[in-house]
Amino acid sequence: MPEHGWLEALNPMQLEAVKHSGSPLLILAGAGSGKTRVITTKIAYLVEMQSVSPRSILAVTFTNKAAQEMKNRVLAIVPHAEDVMVRTFHSFGAWFLRVNAAVAGLKPRFTIYDEEDSVSLLKGLLGKGEDRGSLRRALDEISRVKDLGVGPDASPEQIARAGCDPTAFAAYEKAKAATGNVDFGDLILMPLQLLRGEPALRERTRQRFRVVLVDEYQDSNVAQFELLRELWGPETYLCVVGDDDQSIYRFRGAEVGNILSFPNVFPGTQVVRLERNYRSTQAILDVASAVVAHNKGRLGKTLWTENEKGELPLLLGLEDQDEEARVCAQLARDGFPGTTAILYRMNAQSLHFENQFSQLGIRYRLIGSVSFYKREEVKDALAYLALLVNPDDSVSFGRIVNRPTRGLGAASVNVILDEWKTSPSTAGGLVAACRKAVPRLAARARSGLRDFVACMDELAGSLEAAPLAELTRTLITRSGLAQMYRVRDRSDDTSKTENLRALVSDMVPYGAGAEALGAYLENVALASAQDRGEGAADARVSLVTLHNTKGMEFDRVVITGLEEGIFPHDASSGSAEDLEEERRLFYVGITRARERLVLCWCRRRRLFGRTTEMSPSRFLEEIPREGVQGGERGEHAVDGVTGDGGEEFPVGCGVYHEEYGTGMVERRWYTDGSLLVQVRFTTGRVGRFLPKYARLERIELST
Repeated sequence: MPEHGWLEALNPMQLEAVKHSGSPLLILAGAGSGKTRVITTKIAYLVEMQSVSPRSILAVTFTNKAAQEMKNRVLAIVPHAEDVMVRTFHSFGAWFLRVNAAVAGLKPRFTIYDEEDSVSLLKGLLGKGEDRGSLRRALDEISRVKDLGVGPDASPEQIARAGCDPTAFAAYEKAKAATGNVDFGDLILMPLQLLRGEPALRERTRQRFRVVLVDEYQDSNVAQFELLRELWGPETYLCVVGDDDQSIYRFRGAEVGNILSFPNVFPGTQVVRLERNYRSTQAILDVASAVVAHNKGRLGKTLWTENEKGELPLLLGLEDQDEEARVCAQLARDGFPGTTAILYRMNAQSLHFENQFSQLGIRYRLIGSVSFYKREEVKDALAYLALLVNPDDSVSFGRIVNRPTRGLGAASVNVILDEWKTSPSTAGGLVAACRKAVPRLAARARSGLRDFVACMDELAGSLEAAPLAELTRTLITRSGLAQMYRVRDRSDDTSKTENLRALVSDMVPYGAGAEALGAYLENVALASAQDRGEGAADARVSLVTLHNTKGMEFDRVVITGLEEGIFPHDASSGSAEDLEEERRLFYVGITRARERLVLCWCRRRRLFGRTTEMSPSRFLEEIPREGVQGGERGEHAVDGVTGDGGEEFPVGCGVYHEEYGTGMVERRWYTDGSLLVQVRFTTGRVGRFLPKYARLERIELST
C-alpha cells in the first residue's frame, strides 16, 4: 500500500521512477504517459518521504510556463516545498551569474541583452551598415557557437569549425564585455565556464544542489548538456525525463544525442520506460509505433494503453490541396463532438484552410501564428500590388518604398510625398512623384529610388499580359523581397519564403490584368475582415503547424500534406539525421490524437504558382496496411465497394449539395466503413466527399 494518497494514482513504472534513488536515472517518458505527474510527484516524494531539503533540489525545464506549472503542482502536494528551485535553463544561468557576479567579472546589476540589443551592438562593428539581415545572421552564428559550448577563449579554428567567423565573434565579444552585460547565450556558456574553471565554486554549487532534475531533456543543446555534467558530482542525485522520439527542435540547437548517450555518459544509469499511454486509442498508438520504429537513433519503447482499440486511422488520397481543404471543412462541420486539429508541416499551408473555413463561416483557431494575409511578408507583396492598382495609395507606398532597404530615410520619403501632394493630378501618382523627386535626394537615396521606380515600371508594363501568379513571382524577385526573406529565414528559422510561394499559388485561378488583380485584392480584404482565426478561442477546430503541437492534444487530428518534399520536407532529406527528425515530427503529430486520426496526401499541389505531381510520403508506406482504413496509399488504390453499406449513394445517382448544387455520383471507393464518392456537378465542377461527413442529399435526376 503506498505511503501517501498522492502515490496511489501512479502505475507501477511511474511509481518505480518516483521511488528510485542512488544512481542516475533516465525516465524515458512516451507521449501521453504522464511524465509531468511523475516528475512533480518525485520532487514531492524526495521532500516528504526521503527528507531531502527543498533548498537542495534544482529542477530545470525549458519554458517559464512549464516551470511555473511544475512548481504549482509540487506545492499542491507538499506546501512546505517552497524552497525547491524550479527554473528554466536560462533562468538558472541568470541566477547563478548574479550570485557569482564577482567571480564572473560582472557587475551585480548587469543587463541581459535580447536579440535587438545584440543586433544594435553588432551594427557598425562588422561594417555591414544598415543591412539588418546580415547582422541577424551574424548574431545567429554567434549564438549557435555558444550553444555548442564554445566561448571567446576558444581558438579561431574552433570557432570557425563551429560555424562562425572568428573575427566577427571576437569583435562582438569584446564590445559586449566593455558594456559589462551578457546576452542570452552567455546565460548557459558563462556558468559552464565558471564551473569548469573554478573548482571551489563547482564544489560549493554541488553541495548546494544535491538533487538535479531535468524535464524535456531531449530538447537540450550541447552547452546545456555540458553544464549538467558540471553540476553532477559524486554525491549528486541526477534524474532526467524526456522522450527521444519527440526530439524535434534540432533546427534550434537541440541535440537528440544528449538523451541517447545519457546511460553511457553517466555510469550506472537506470532507465525506466513509461510506455503506458493515457491519451490515445490503441489503433492510433499502433500507427505511431510502427512509423517511429524505422528510426535507428532511438533507445526504443512501445506505447500501449488500456483505452479502447478505437477506429482505425483514416488514410485519404486526394486530388489536390483544394480538395484537401474541402475535406477538412467537411470534417469541421460534421458534428463531431470533440476538438479537431488540422496539422501541417509548413506555415504557408494554412492559407487554403483559412480561405475555405472563412468562406463557409467555420469558426477556427490559428495557433502559434497570425492569419496568412496578415503576415509581414505577405502584406509586403500585397502592398506592391495595391500600388499597381491605385498609384495614389500612400499607405501601401509608405510600406514598400524602402522595403527592402534602399537608403530612403524619413526625410527622403517626405520629399516624395510633398511632390505628390503638390501635384495630385500627376499621371502615375506616387511613382511619378518619385521620378520628379530623384534629383533632390542624396546619392544613395537617388540610386535606391531609381531602382524602385524601375521595378514598378516593369511590373506596370506586365500587368495586363502576365497572369497574376507570374506577375507576383516576378515582383517578389525583382523587388528584392525574395532575397530579404531568404536571409531572414536562415537567421531566424522562419518560413517567410514559403509564405510568399503560397501567395503566388493562391493567385493561379485569377487570370491576368488589372481587373483580375483588383478582384483578388478585394477578396483578400474581405477574407481579412471575416478572419475567424483570431479571437476564436472557443472554436472546436484548430489550425497549427506540427512543430507547434508539442504538449497539445485533441480529440481528432487531421495530418495534411503527407507528400514527399512537403512531409518529409525536401530541405530535411539530405541526411539520415534530418530524415529521422522528420519522422519524429510525424510521430509527435500522430500522438496528439485522442480518438480519431486522419492522414491526407494529394496527387497534385500548386507550388509557387505551378501545379506539381506529388508522391505519397514515405512515412505512409511505413504504416502496416492493416493499420489504416479507407483512402488510397501510393499505388495501392482502393476502388469499388469492398465493404457492406453505402447503398445510399450508388454510381449514377443524383445528389444535391447546398454549396455546389446538383450533381451525379460518377465514382466511389469504400473500405472498412469509410465511403468516399466523387460527384460531377452540373456546373462542371468535380468534388470528392465523405458522405458520413458531407451534407449530401440524394435526389432524382430529371431525364
